Amino acid sequence: MDQRIIRVLLGKTTMEAHDRGVRYLATKLREAGMEVIIINFLEPKEILDAAIQEDVDVIGVSSSVEGHLPVARRITQLLRENDKQDVLVIFGGVIPERDFAPMKEMGVKGIFGPGSSADSVIEFIRHSVRKPRVHAG
Repeated sequence: MDQRIIRVLLGKTTMEAHDRGVRYLATKLREAGMEVIIINFLEPKEILDAAIQEDVDVIGVSSSVEGHLPVARRITQLLRENDKQDVLVIFGGVIPERDFAPMKEMGVKGIFGPGSSADSVIEFIRHSVRKPRVHAG
């Protein structure tokens, strides 16, 4: 039987130090049947390069320090420049609600703050990814 696999790249930028949330979410996404690649301490261009190389459906960025707006702006800009707008971009962590609207205008589709459940992220990804690849297994 064929199984639909969603590939997710989770990471933090150079400004982030804590990775407990990313690792927890990665475990939950894997338990939900998704393939997960974790990267750490990269610039937005390196995140995009990894996303293209890994052929992911989702880029998830963890942010617990100010700096999420320029990172979101650059990642979504790079996706447009590389004709990869079909890659779902989500952010999680400590993001002030005042920044939600600007981030969504940039192209971030999901923002998950403190207290968001892994189940809500999983459900959002499953409903938002357009064409998960099929893995004959």
